[in-house]
Amino acid sequence: MNPNIDLNPGEIKLTFNEPTTGRTTFKELGLVPESVDLQSGMLRLVFDFDNIPNADWFKVPTIEVSYQEEVTETHWQCDFNGETILDKYDHHGHATVLLLNKKRIQDLMQRHENKLIVHAEFPQSVHLDCEGSFVNLFK
Repeated sequence: MNPNIDLNPGEIKLTFNEPTTGRTTFKELGLVPESVDLQSGMLRLVFDFDNIPNADWFKVPTIEVSYQEEVTETHWQCDFNGETILDKYDHHGHATVLLLNKKRIQDLMQRHENKLIVHAEFPQSVHLDCEGSFVNLFK
């Protein structure tokens, strides 16, 4: 089932009511290229898992974000329930792969609020490739 989508300038919020299993593209999640043009070069992806507190996480939860432009250094930060679980720089290309620590996520899981927030700072405006971007979060 597709998550509920809330779009704001520079922010995409996906509220999941059940886990998506396997590799799921942004397009399959309901995102279209017209809705994810990042004119400011800033991206904030909010994955709201409040409705699935007993998630069975994939061995290495993965998010891959593809974009049409070739970009230089991009800063990525992932926070789960307010704790930074990944902070990295990607140095060149058309895509970034974020490999998340399953154990750390499980340790931070709460009964009522479970949000994964992905921040990206691009050096220029970018257009996300919704067919090439995907998440693989749950078994």
